[in-house]
Amino acid sequence: MSIVVVGTVAFDTVETPFGKGENVLGGSATYFSTSASFFTDVSLVAVVGEDFPDEHINYLQSRNIETSGLQRIPGRTFHWSGRYGYDLNEAQTLDTQLNVLMDFQPELPETYRDAEYLFLANIDPDLQMQVLEQVNKPRLVACDTMNFWISSKPEALRKVLRKVDIVIINEGEARQFTGEANLVKAARQIISLGCKRLVIKRGEYGVLMFTAESVFAAPAYPLEEVFDPTGAGDTFAGGFMGYLSNTGDLSEDGLRQAIVFGTVMASFNVEDFSLERMKRLEYKEIESRFKQFKALTSFKDVSV
Repeated sequence: MSIVVVGTVAFDTVETPFGKGENVLGGSATYFSTSASFFTDVSLVAVVGEDFPDEHINYLQSRNIETSGLQRIPGRTFHWSGRYGYDLNEAQTLDTQLNVLMDFQPELPETYRDAEYLFLANIDPDLQMQVLEQVNKPRLVACDTMNFWISSKPEALRKVLRKVDIVIINEGEARQFTGEANLVKAARQIISLGCKRLVIKRGEYGVLMFTAESVFAAPAYPLEEVFDPTGAGDTFAGGFMGYLSNTGDLSEDGLRQAIVFGTVMASFNVEDFSLERMKRLEYKEIESRFKQFKALTSFKDVSV
């Protein structure tokens, strides 16, 4: 099985208390694709400018990521600059240069349109709807968004949320979108729009997954060193969706297992700047950390 992801491929300039990366490879589709590629075939849809180096495209292809949906058009590639303080859960945006992203019209190649799994990464909700109109009958559709679209295009975003199976956002976005301080109430409100599941990313505090009837919580994997949290959410989503695509198991147990694999993938991503840790990652490390995570969260029933 395979996944189609539609999002951004970008340059990032990131500063944290532990160092700085300038004009490094970034973008939601890049992080997602790299993570998911450890589990399944991935086809990418995004746009870059004339300044985007072939070495980055070669890297994506080295991960067996299909790039025929990656448009290269005149202009400069999307560039985001941000800074993290010692609270690494939230970035301060210093500069956003949309560049070629302003003219992006996602066009899915014919070979992409029968994909069983679709991930709509963080882009304009109107563009997300355009993509939904181009796919045939995907088995599972998930989407992400951000505070900018919540504030600027809330009604367009609501239309998207009614069309997808799973929404993956962070806790600040959940509160902003609903106006609810309590995450449980916020989750109920979002699910009432029509999506089947809501996954709320909470950074170093882990992940919550809600349905109308259930709640599942997973902690973050404890790390001694965190260098750069940029892309952690997209890496989580890639691991989550990649595992589901690999197994085809969309049961409650399968989805909970996928949450843990997503969490494991995100834990690797934050250990270095950009995708440097992911480039060095081997699948045996993923298996080992998954086992460690399982041991971390395992306990016996108490007899009363």
